[in-house]
Amino acid sequence: MKAINAKATKGLTQKTQCICADNSGAKILEIITVFKFKSRKKMSQKAGIADLVNAVVKKGKPEIRKKVERAVIIRVKKEYRRKDGTRVKFEDNAAVLVDDKGLPKASEIKGVVAKEVGERWPKVAGIAQGIV
Repeated sequence: MKAINAKATKGLTQKTQCICADNSGAKILEIITVFKFKSRKKMSQKAGIADLVNAVVKKGKPEIRKKVERAVIIRVKKEYRRKDGTRVKFEDNAAVLVDDKGLPKASEIKGVVAKEVGERWPKVAGIAQGIV
C-alpha cells in the first residue's frame, strides 16, 4: 500500500460499525481486522482513513449479510491533520467494499471521499461523487 500525505489518527477499533457508502447491497459493516497493522503484542487493532480492513456485513441484502468482506475506510469522524496544517473530519464513519485487488465492488459511492483515499486507492476515488 502507498503511504498517504497526512498524519492520520487511527480512530476506528475492532467492533466499530461503519456505514457502507456504496450501492453493493450492504448497509452497515463491522470492522474485525485491519490489514498491515503492526503493534505490540495483545494490542487491539486500529484503522484510520484509507486503510484496508476485513468487515462483516451486519445489515443489508440477505445474500450479502453475515459475510466477511474487504473494505476501504473512506470517511472518519476522528479529526486528522494534513501536511499543509489543515484538519479534516467528517460526519460519519464510512467504508466501501472492495475485492482482493482493491477494485470497488459497486458502481457508485454516496457522499464525498477523502483526498488520502484517492492517493492510495485511485479506482475508489474514481467512482466517488466528490473528493475533499
